[in-house]
Amino acid sequence: MTIDFETPKPIAQMQAMLKTVAENMMRTTSREMDENEHAIPWDYVEFMHTAMRSMGGGGGLTVTEPKPKEGDEKRPPIGYQKLAAQIEMLAWGDVGYYLITPGGGLGAAAVQAAGTPEQKAKFLERFNSDKPTYAAMCMTEPGAGSDTSAIRSRAVLDEKTNEWVINGEKIFVTGGDKSFTEYEKLGKGFIVVWASIDPTAGRAGMRAFVVESGTKGVTISKLEHKLGIRASDTAAISLVDVRVPFENVLGKPTVEKNNTGFKGAMATFDATRPLVAASGLGVARAALEFLKEKLAENGVQIRYGLPRNKLTSIERDVIDMDIQLRSAWLMTLKAVWMADNKKSNALESSMSKVRAGDVTTKVTQKAVEILGPIGYSREFLLEKWFRDAKITDIYEGTGQINRLVVARQILGYTGAELR
Repeated sequence: MTIDFETPKPIAQMQAMLKTVAENMMRTTSREMDENEHAIPWDYVEFMHTAMRSMGGGGGLTVTEPKPKEGDEKRPPIGYQKLAAQIEMLAWGDVGYYLITPGGGLGAAAVQAAGTPEQKAKFLERFNSDKPTYAAMCMTEPGAGSDTSAIRSRAVLDEKTNEWVINGEKIFVTGGDKSFTEYEKLGKGFIVVWASIDPTAGRAGMRAFVVESGTKGVTISKLEHKLGIRASDTAAISLVDVRVPFENVLGKPTVEKNNTGFKGAMATFDATRPLVAASGLGVARAALEFLKEKLAENGVQIRYGLPRNKLTSIERDVIDMDIQLRSAWLMTLKAVWMADNKKSNALESSMSKVRAGDVTTKVTQKAVEILGPIGYSREFLLEKWFRDAKITDIYEGTGQINRLVVARQILGYTGAELR
């Protein structure tokens, strides 16, 4: 079996286009967006919606297979690999901007992972509409972060109307405002709300519900002010007697021992954690390239290939940063390759997320340290990338939680046995 590390042509062509966007639309206004948190850059949003549709992306960042050309008929699937490369390049431009690129995000990924064919047709097709559209995942609560069994939001079935009535509070919802608020320029999005249909059943009672934008009883109660990714809105959402149709529950509406509803929705993260890793590595690559550029301007060249004892301290640091970045990217590529080929990647998904979280934080911090005042100055974007980096280790499962997932996978323990 031959292993080919050459980037497939469809991905290389797409990267070239997105690099132009990153350099001319994102980098030029990164500082402005960072200082005007939550402002929506409509020019970028509408341009990317149109551009992604023209590339077969359905108006957003989604898993799509490039149309095969002559001679490509036997090419293996590259949908997730393509998406990871897209995200890495956009995050290289500006990770906050990447997070506001139109698309389904975690909300659509949950529908894809656990929805019925009818639900997928109803909710995912809207990302092909003429207007940019968003979806978000609402899981974290004031008293329930990584421990999903502590979620207190409730969903009760009103048998008279055959509707679910949801009450609860969600926090730290990435893209929550654009996914739910009915902006004139946006299509009809939705949020996916996690709630319990039976609190006595623990995780077995957890279900995800699709709540469409504009639904009564849902309030965006707060937009967070953050250290990084400030172009992206992070919302707190209140749900009071929110009524949604019976068919909007993802998975079976009854509590069962095998808990397929919960497991199916959790499979969302096996697909998306490598994509979070890719976004962080885009930030790390931006920082490392900037560091090399500034060192070169000051006459410092990195002499690759020499024994370590003949290198300067700065050269060793830069080479180590290169190694960390490349190894993390290879780990991410393995995880998305497995997703493309329908292989179980729970272990590799969490490993890539852990590794990227560490590498992104360390590389950006070391770049700031080496450049000193230049790295700390707001004259350049490096200090912003340093602030943007840390979120890679936090959202979609913290580094600590993903380490637990990795340990359970390797040692064969259940969640109850290893906490």
